[in-house]
Amino acid sequence: MNLARLGVLSASVMIAACGSSGDQFNGAEPPTTTSDINSANALAVTRVSWEAVVASGDFGDLGGSLGLTAATPGGFAKASVAQKATGSLVNVIQQVPFGPDVLPCLSDGIVTLSGDIANPATLTVGDTFRAVYELCDDGAGEVIDGTIDFTVRDFTGDILTSLYMLSMDAVVTNLQVVTGTDTITNNGDATISLDTMQAPFVFAGVSGTSMTVDSSASSETLRNYSSNQTVDGNLQTLPFTLAASGALDSTQLAGVVSYSTPVTFAGEGLDYPSSGALLVVGQDSSARLTAVDNINVTIEIDSNGDGTIDATIETTWAALTT
Repeated sequence: MNLARLGVLSASVMIAACGSSGDQFNGAEPPTTTSDINSANALAVTRVSWEAVVASGDFGDLGGSLGLTAATPGGFAKASVAQKATGSLVNVIQQVPFGPDVLPCLSDGIVTLSGDIANPATLTVGDTFRAVYELCDDGAGEVIDGTIDFTVRDFTGDILTSLYMLSMDAVVTNLQVVTGTDTITNNGDATISLDTMQAPFVFAGVSGTSMTVDSSASSETLRNYSSNQTVDGNLQTLPFTLAASGALDSTQLAGVVSYSTPVTFAGEGLDYPSSGALLVVGQDSSARLTAVDNINVTIEIDSNGDGTIDATIETTWAALTT
């Protein structure tokens, strides 16, 4: 797999994940007041917050250009195309010293790759990578433009065996994808942690101070966000867990909400979570989504913050995410 393909994987996977989180952006700035949550808007608030949980985890796919990504668990998120880049980290490091290398994309445009790696045999704190896309067309209906910068924070283990613990910072600058129906732009930061020391049991963690996703449909900003996921490949059912927290500004909502997972989500394979809970808190109000099983969910609404459930919505994962 050539370096141009690796870079396109990074951008296209992350953009696809982030871009699935909204509709109809009219150019307004995200709200700065805290949203009220009530029976009329609880379904929408919960849906957008759940999409934020999924998107924050999918930011981990930024590492896909270096072959650094875990499987995204559950049918609620697209399976990571970047999984196909397994082992490519070794290929990248073997190019040391590399860059700037200007490489053609598969159909049109270019990607310029550069980096500074201290030791070709491993990763070292402070190693840096940069990918600059210029109207890069991979032939899959997406044209990518913008920049991703990576800096290694910590690394232990063995690259050649793919058993390691890695932490790296990613900064996304005007990373844009244009499709036949939409234009999606990402700006922000993410710290990505990956632990494959017990592979095929894998841990992936993502956190950051701010990430904004703008589309022709909506604008979402996550602040002080984090997401932790595990996938156990030792079992045929591929059990997974997902925990997340953060604050969400969205043009789809009347104000800011915060979200957390007081009960970690868990499930198997490509199913939706079969257990776990998501708590969304607004202005003296909240909504708690509980997974009844991998098909059904319950949303309990406290519209005045007194701790008493004022209304309950019984629905399904499919209906919630449609």
